[in-house]
Amino acid sequence: MTPAPPRFPSASGPVAGELRPVGTAKRSALLIGVVILPPAALLAAVPVAWGWGVTLRDVALTACMYVIGICGITLGYHRLFTHRSFKAGRGLRIVLALAGGFALEGSVVHWVAEHRRHHRYADAPGDPHSPWRYGDSGWALFKGLAHAQVGWFWSNRERADFGHWAPDVLADPDLRALCRFYPLVALASWLLPPLAGGLWAGSWQAACTAFFWASLVRYALVHHATWSVNSVAHTFGTAAFATRDRSRNVPWVALLTLGEGWHNYHHADPTSARHGVLPGQLDPTARLIRLLERAGLVRDVRWPTAERIAARRLD
Repeated sequence: MTPAPPRFPSASGPVAGELRPVGTAKRSALLIGVVILPPAALLAAVPVAWGWGVTLRDVALTACMYVIGICGITLGYHRLFTHRSFKAGRGLRIVLALAGGFALEGSVVHWVAEHRRHHRYADAPGDPHSPWRYGDSGWALFKGLAHAQVGWFWSNRERADFGHWAPDVLADPDLRALCRFYPLVALASWLLPPLAGGLWAGSWQAACTAFFWASLVRYALVHHATWSVNSVAHTFGTAAFATRDRSRNVPWVALLTLGEGWHNYHHADPTSARHGVLPGQLDPTARLIRLLERAGLVRDVRWPTAERIAARRLD
């Protein structure tokens, strides 16, 4: 039987200079925008689809915005900017940072800082979104999963300090500008679907339905797909590689996030450009990186070698 990774590791929490306080007004806004709005949109989708249906146009726009947002997170925010699994030219970096912003999960500097903090303290004190935060019992784990899925975004009174965790992002003038104008990027993510839907069908009704499906519902789907990596992929699934945390591989999470659900190997080898390294583990994001590499758009890709994979395998 494959041994399980260690239980909640003992580790000290963040030290001075790693965190910054979050104001009450901002936490209230996050409560509405991150915790309340996405589930409300998903609940509303059921009666709307049942009563009025959904057009192929709305499905196409929703799928398009979903893929853009997921790729922006997986390819841009995560593998490029956070873990520097490959290098890209200025134009592609800007495009990927914009796509990540369209996912509505915060600016690139915020995302990078929090994720690097997560890896430093994974499933230990200091991890911003561990599902094991409250313990191992049934009720504690239920609270922990809710915290890891959505609660951490607004309940934590302190956030990762940008200067400590993401100085490289702050040093990039293009990324710094995109962070400054992130509210405009977020607004564009909301308004592009109704604009496209209205122009496509030539009606205000089409613009309204596109806003509901490709803006509101898509926002909820992207959020809960990516946040499932924080919660589900640190609780359920299988582990084939040695890590100091409880990261797991969950196939359906990998499907929804274009490869991010192969989370166990990612924590075993964070800078690897490919997360799905075992037979049958499809990783569309890694395949896209390979295509970009062949096209000469990315370079210095950190592909995992057979030796690196074998060295991290559990016996």
